[in-house]
Amino acid sequence: MATDILAEITGMLVEIVGDEYLLAEEVTMKTTFNEDLALESIEFVALAELLHHRYGADVDLMGFLAEKDMDSILAMSVGELVTHIGRITHTSLARAAAGSSPASAG
Repeated sequence: MATDILAEITGMLVEIVGDEYLLAEEVTMKTTFNEDLALESIEFVALAELLHHRYGADVDLMGFLAEKDMDSILAMSVGELVTHIGRITHTSLARAAAGSSPASAG
């Protein structure tokens, strides 16, 4: 699951910053948004919009960043975001599965 999320985030980053920049270095779980990708704040906003469109309102990048201090934001890796999305989507899937019992199907 993490590999799928990483691939999707990489695709989003390519869409945002352009693939010629990202092709210089492969995006991994350890890639940092600030140091390695040099993402600007407007690019974070674009990423937040793409994440919202793909995963829904539960994956709130700005809310996730708001819980961090400035040093943590600057040091944040793609892997941290992948883990966060994995947790959120896993919880959402579990909630959806619990709500769909055979009794409610008929």
